[in-house]
Amino acid sequence: MDPEWIEEVRVDEGEVAAALAAARANSLPEERETPEVPPPSGGKARTVQPTAGIRDRAAWLLRAVACIDLTTLSGDDTPSRVRRLCAEARTPVASSLLRAVGAGDRLLTTAAVCVYHEMAEIALEALEGSRIPVAAVSAGFPHGLSALSARLTEIEASVAIGVQEIDAVFPRFLVLEGDWSRLYEEVRAYRQACGGAHLKMILSTGELGSLANVEKASLVCMMAGADFIKTSTGKEKVNATLPAGFVMARAIREYARRTGYEVGLKPAGGIRTTEEALEWLTLARNELGERWTGPSLFRFGASSLLDDLRRELERLAKERT
Repeated sequence: MDPEWIEEVRVDEGEVAAALAAARANSLPEERETPEVPPPSGGKARTVQPTAGIRDRAAWLLRAVACIDLTTLSGDDTPSRVRRLCAEARTPVASSLLRAVGAGDRLLTTAAVCVYHEMAEIALEALEGSRIPVAAVSAGFPHGLSALSARLTEIEASVAIGVQEIDAVFPRFLVLEGDWSRLYEEVRAYRQACGGAHLKMILSTGELGSLANVEKASLVCMMAGADFIKTSTGKEKVNATLPAGFVMARAIREYARRTGYEVGLKPAGGIRTTEEALEWLTLARNELGERWTGPSLFRFGASSLLDDLRRELERLAKERT
């Protein structure tokens, strides 16, 4: 914990808006490059080689698919719904469509499947042998207002059954009241409870009051050991926004510069269209670099985004014929 660093934080919201406006001129599909689509965890990335004309856009759409944490967090979730989601995570794009956009015969999966703890064991069974990790939301999701001991017990229970990633929340009042020391201590306790599992800290940026608070919360969570920082639960009135993502990305970049430790970025909540996904990938690439456009350091928390990406891939396939 570095209190002086936190106190130094200043965010000019006008400058953030101007930077985002300028960045829109440098969108991904116009790049004359063929990016790799990394596997969800480990292994060697394979380069997608579609034909000229649709090459760039199709390749980036496939990369977006590979970065999705396919999510269901509804009160009416059922085991059968979770099993269907896991089947979709294993084969998010039909092999015939992959071939139609020039990607050939290759394995493409989503980055992870994200569920409540109650459904995590079902997801683990459904994904056995796939190398697709299961992420469980935890720590009193979505508000974080249960006792710290209960939040830690929930994390430990998910890790004990084999969950590989924990998406955790904290009480927002710690940020709103500037109690950075307590926020640090609680996230540090989460980190210890996770053991070898990845910790993705959800900031709930739409409820933090200011972009300065978003940056401060980002830094404190990274200092406490978060592997990813995530915009939102998807349950707030305001979820993932590009200004919040921009500030989080700048915090990640500065944290990496000062410490050498690379933290991932996960926008979540309200990202439903191909164009929104490409805007977020543009932001990540421009602010953080190419490494932050693959699932090891970038994720989308989404449920309906995959449907729109598939529709766009189908459109591109028709253009090719």
